[in-house]
Amino acid sequence: MAEATQTADTTSPTKIMAAGYSRTVGRVAKYTLIRTVALLATVVVGIYLTILVANMGGHVDEIRRGQIRERVAIGVSMNPDMRQLPTAERTKMINEMVRVEEQRLGLDQPFIIRSFRFLTDALTLNLGRAQHISSDSGSRTVRLIILERLSPTLLLMATSNLLLFGLSVFFALYLSRKYGSLMDRLVIALSPLSSAPAWFYGIFLLLLFAAVLGWLPFGGMVKAPPPASRVEYGVSVLRHLTLPVLAWLISGIFSGVYGWRTFFLIFSSEDYVEMAKAKGLSSREIERSYILRPTLPNIITSFALLLIGLWQGAIILETVFNWPGLGRLLYSAIQLYDTPVIVGSTVLYAYLLALTVFLLDFIYALVDPRVRVGS
Repeated sequence: MAEATQTADTTSPTKIMAAGYSRTVGRVAKYTLIRTVALLATVVVGIYLTILVANMGGHVDEIRRGQIRERVAIGVSMNPDMRQLPTAERTKMINEMVRVEEQRLGLDQPFIIRSFRFLTDALTLNLGRAQHISSDSGSRTVRLIILERLSPTLLLMATSNLLLFGLSVFFALYLSRKYGSLMDRLVIALSPLSSAPAWFYGIFLLLLFAAVLGWLPFGGMVKAPPPASRVEYGVSVLRHLTLPVLAWLISGIFSGVYGWRTFFLIFSSEDYVEMAKAKGLSSREIERSYILRPTLPNIITSFALLLIGLWQGAIILETVFNWPGLGRLLYSAIQLYDTPVIVGSTVLYAYLLALTVFLLDFIYALVDPRVRVGS
């Protein structure tokens, strides 16, 4: 009798649920720890490779040493008192001034040692000061430079990408219901147009609407001088925003619609969809419950990566339209070998991408009951 009671206690529903909950928590905790370490290692490797590439393996230090020597030599030659010194003494003075400047900038240390210091500063978001680029206020703090260019980039990329994503998904869903129609065949025929980048269409749009017709401005974010009224300022920004957004949409809309349309067609041909149609469910209910719901993880993934892409900007597109964003900033930093700005832009994107990938695994488990975190 006692053995039966003990057996019943150990197999009671409460204890079974507690044991299952404990196993789930342990599995999720283990998965979270392993995933965090793996993503952190990926971020470290990615940032260190960026440091190596941005410094060209240490060759940028040689370029900077040459620039320092040239700048010091020009300063000495323009000083009347120093020009009268003997050549040997003047050379000795130049070498001493170069040595002091290199020591101030840390160029007296081997690049391999400085690269790990750069890595530590980047991982702790100690972005330091830019070497050549400055903000509009004159500051060379990398954090302020990036924050100054962030708002224009988010405005341009958020407007362009959110419009492109929304139009692509909803129009693709419409075409999946009209398979084989004239509109469906037209989108398929026009999809190769997306092989050209946005800046390619931007040049033609500038030529047509700015140079020939004169309806819209050539570039920039707002006319100069900026309007004092908020309404006029907003209208000016909207006019400057029109052409780059239109170029982005033309470049991506047809391939986006074609890709999502094919994706929806695959799920709409499943057996459970045919069964739902046989039950007499409406097309809207079938789309919502049997097509969109299974594809929701893919839609969420695309949308999340789109949001991360907003922080990158578009290097060539922003340069073509003279848009003061992060893409144009990165282009200038690459031209000037401004390593702190390049690394600063990369480390922010790396952290955001790692955080997004980490959270997506848990979001999948929330929207799709078939997914179990850590299993």
